[in-house]
Amino acid sequence: MMAMSYGYVYVAQVAMGADPNQTLKAIREAEAYPGPSIVIAYCPCIEHGMKCGMSLSQAEQKKAVEAGYWHLYRFDPQRKAQGLNPFVLDSKEPTGDFQKFLLGQNRYASLRLSFPEKADELYAKAERDAKERLESYKTLANK
Repeated sequence: MMAMSYGYVYVAQVAMGADPNQTLKAIREAEAYPGPSIVIAYCPCIEHGMKCGMSLSQAEQKKAVEAGYWHLYRFDPQRKAQGLNPFVLDSKEPTGDFQKFLLGQNRYASLRLSFPEKADELYAKAERDAKERLESYKTLANK
């Protein structure tokens, strides 16, 4: 959001396992953009402690987007000159279970073991925060 606020930086958020076409489009747009570009990719690593294993990281990316944990978008300042909104929200409405997604990773699931009295409250807050982010992206996309 900070980089987009400058108005002259290309910014995209991608997850190849969720939408390879959107990822490729964002990378191509970023490369062609005549100024600074940032592409933020959701890339699970071993430290996430994915219960499904690293061999399924592409599927985990898809789950992240479907659950509304990670949102796909592109901000191309050049679209303004064409009379278009520079912000494009590529994500659809979440259909997955947000908290089930969190619990599929040891980095989140371990919270319940360490702080059982706080875990559900923090999982719910994370979900609310993700929904708020999505609403702010929808607002940007509709301007």
